Amino acid sequence: MNDLAVMALLVLCLFLILGSGVWIGLTLSGVAWIGMQLFTARPAGDAMAVTIWGSASSWTLTALPLFVWMGEILFRTRLSQDMFKGLAPWMQALPGRLLHTNVVGCTIFAAVSGSSAATCATIGKMTLPELTRRGYPEHMVVGTLAGASTLGLLIPPSIIIVYGVTAEVSIAKLFIAGVFPGIMLALMFSGYIVLWALRHPDQIPPADTKFTFRQKLAASRSLIPVVSLIIAVLGSIYSGIATATEAAAVGVVGALLISALQGSLSWNSFKEALMGATRLYCMIALILAGAAFLTLSMGYIGLPRHLAEWIASMGLSQAELILALTLFFVLLGCFLDGISMVVLTMGVLMPTIQKAGIDPIWFGIFIVLVVEMAQITPPVGFNLFVLQGMTGRELTWIARVTLPMFFLMCAAVAIIYVLPGIVTWLPQQMMR
Repeated sequence: MNDLAVMALLVLCLFLILGSGVWIGLTLSGVAWIGMQLFTARPAGDAMAVTIWGSASSWTLTALPLFVWMGEILFRTRLSQDMFKGLAPWMQALPGRLLHTNVVGCTIFAAVSGSSAATCATIGKMTLPELTRRGYPEHMVVGTLAGASTLGLLIPPSIIIVYGVTAEVSIAKLFIAGVFPGIMLALMFSGYIVLWALRHPDQIPPADTKFTFRQKLAASRSLIPVVSLIIAVLGSIYSGIATATEAAAVGVVGALLISALQGSLSWNSFKEALMGATRLYCMIALILAGAAFLTLSMGYIGLPRHLAEWIASMGLSQAELILALTLFFVLLGCFLDGISMVVLTMGVLMPTIQKAGIDPIWFGIFIVLVVEMAQITPPVGFNLFVLQGMTGRELTWIARVTLPMFFLMCAAVAIIYVLPGIVTWLPQQMMR
């Protein structure tokens, strides 16, 4: 059976199992098991046990439940309300008003977590209930959150570490190269909110009141607790005092301390935050385990490698190669996580990239952008699943309202291709 037939069969299995109502994580594991049983000699049961244990016992992964718990504490105490109280006066003049808090919050938190799932879960816990309560349209609240939360991969670009090691490119230069594209993408998301709000002014709740500059500054005092928490988490990472996982623990302790000092932490809110974080993380962890097993299965079948070899053998021009790789990685992102996509394909693709004269630093940021696109691409866009668990809405509805963000990311890829200096200027200044 050829690769296309194998892929078609696995996609069909995926939709059939999902359509029967099976949990997403178990669906991914089931498709991986079918693939290994039918197309590889490796015993599927043994591979599943080893892979799921390995993904569940990862030390790096412990940052995710801690960040989720921090988001739950912020959501269930006064801290999230204080954040909106402080941001609202500054956002009132912008078309779209508080919808911009999704973009601002995700951009800031992306620098803390480096994970799109953690960014989506943490910011979503604060913004989804508050924006819905204030009367903002749900499709815009969910769509902008799904798109903006992908910035967790770009600011700082966590996948870039794997790419840098695989492609033998300076990780420091790759980190600094992600700054301008990340800011550009955040501005594009906010720009979309502005345009949408100008076209649908009747769907935006009216401003509470008009604020003078002095009143805005006074309201900003409500931001001090949340900003202090962000500075503590960011500062502990960038000063070298703590790893990302340890910084997540700092965030949890800081959130508990601040809410206790404010008098909004009770035994009930503590229990609710802990149980809410446990439920949400268990859902995410099951999906991660299923995705890890599916990645292993795809690796044994050889689909990513065969597809990469096929693209490399086509003799495309530089623009055609970038277009083909965009489609390739978005398609691959339907079945694999970002790190696996990089690991399984870079060895085959890098000689082709170098032969085409493409800057490896530019290509690293391109990889992060297309992996971000894959995070909100059905059927296995990871952020879509996180949002489905948080909202209870159908996956197709979430994918539909997220579509404008996907097209904005496509536009971002086109912009950095036409204007590569957006990516390469800062690394060049760093070299000087």
